[in-house]
Amino acid sequence: MVANVARAEWDPLREVLVHRPGVEMFFGLLEPYSFLYEEAFSLTGAIAEHRALEQALTDAGVVVHRLKEWIVAAARERPELVERIRREVLRTVRYTGSAAMVRDARTALRRNLSRFDAESIFNILFLRPTIRLERHAGARVILPQVQLDAPLANLYFMRDQQALTARGFVFGRMSKPQRRGEPPLTRAVLRAMGVRIAGSIRAPGTFEGGDFLPAGTFALLGLGDRTNRNGVEQFLRMDTGFPEIAVVRQPAHPLIPGDERDPMVDMHVDTYLNFAGEGIAVGCEPLLRAAKVEVYGPRTRHGRHRVPGTQPLSRYLRSKGFRILPITTLEQVSYASNFLCLRDRRILTFEVERIVPRVLQSLAAASRANPRRYGPLLRQALKDRRRLGNLGQFFPYKPEIAELGIHARTIRLEEITGGYGAAHCMTCALARTPV
Repeated sequence: MVANVARAEWDPLREVLVHRPGVEMFFGLLEPYSFLYEEAFSLTGAIAEHRALEQALTDAGVVVHRLKEWIVAAARERPELVERIRREVLRTVRYTGSAAMVRDARTALRRNLSRFDAESIFNILFLRPTIRLERHAGARVILPQVQLDAPLANLYFMRDQQALTARGFVFGRMSKPQRRGEPPLTRAVLRAMGVRIAGSIRAPGTFEGGDFLPAGTFALLGLGDRTNRNGVEQFLRMDTGFPEIAVVRQPAHPLIPGDERDPMVDMHVDTYLNFAGEGIAVGCEPLLRAAKVEVYGPRTRHGRHRVPGTQPLSRYLRSKGFRILPITTLEQVSYASNFLCLRDRRILTFEVERIVPRVLQSLAAASRANPRRYGPLLRQALKDRRRLGNLGQFFPYKPEIAELGIHARTIRLEEITGGYGAAHCMTCALARTPV
């Protein structure tokens, strides 16, 4: 493995860690809203699309590690990794019932752990079972009832559990309880693999990797529904290698009434902004203007000094010499900015137009249920569809892409984006080599 650093989002991507979704995704599809999905989709199609993502990365010269296979391979050489995972299993599995039955069950689990294969261990960690034991009259008449405690249906969004900085990984703490079990698993794996570590966010702080974008001499750090103020303060105290950090306050969408804001529309910074190359920002202008930035200077032993005042994110980016390649409201809610930058002016993305009908259908349903809250957003999205459709300029097929010399490799991500994210969300960068 090469050095675990990421100085800028456009530096050449060398290695990534991904998780190909499995049975845990099925439970998310049973109740999409509770599991933070946008809507239900095809499990088979989603897995096939994830395989295509892995292949496209490999074709681009990126070394792809899959979480499950990585642990299985590493376990042969690193006994400490096996022990970490086993301890996580013992913390995850729960038993209820009489004290004697619970004691016997836990004793049996500890005894049997060494016999479990990797698939069994992963299913335990992903599904998080609680087993209720009830004894009835008769020989060995026990009724076991299994309840799953928030299966890790979002684990395939491998960006969010941690973030790679210029000084190594910052391990996060998820805002939503549905995802709280993910970072302990990925942290155990990455630590055992000997990655470089810059720090970890502790309670009551929250931090998610989709709220972090490295940009060379500075980095963007989101503040909002997923990354709270305490998490930001902890992050600012760490040595992450950036002379300046711009804390971006999550904006309320201008088309959604202020007293009914929906943080899922722009839950992370990378859902409305991304970097396609050095000096090139792709973003939704209304949100970039609405997002306010707090600037913090170089790190000292007393912390980082905050520059007085705030400014719109769009102004801040332009002051740093960035050209903003605009995307429409419809493209933003269709994950256009959630591409993955492979290197300067080379991105991996999908054809946004392919998922527009599904996104509009979802918006229309939301508007029918709450016209005041989602009506303006739907009307703007329909307006964007007419204009972009007439011009044939849905992302990435925009004249600015060719003008700026950006090469966009497209793959199909029509099903798996129903989980609320695309290529950027699904990849944990392990190394970017500075140029």
